[in-house]
Amino acid sequence: MAMTKGQILTHLAGKSGLTKKATGEFLDELITLAYKEAKKGFVIPGLGKLVLVDRKARMGRNPKTGEKIKIAAKKVVKFRVAKQAKDAIAPPKKK
Repeated sequence: MAMTKGQILTHLAGKSGLTKKATGEFLDELITLAYKEAKKGFVIPGLGKLVLVDRKARMGRNPKTGEKIKIAAKKVVKFRVAKQAKDAIAPPKKK
């Protein structure tokens, strides 16, 4: 099960020696900054990068009726996980 925001704040406050309130304010400010800078690419070293990607228009299919439909082009936000994080979570197989 994923950690809740409260659990994350408790853990970070314990590690840093800051109060939970100060840790919460820092985390909220980091999130706000990430939202603001995502259009240019926002990197958290060792974790990953938020990027804005243009998705082309394409043909899709209505799953209920099977009818072909046109899906419009749009911008989407993606998170690209850093290699360091991938290797720490799921180490590559040794040959």
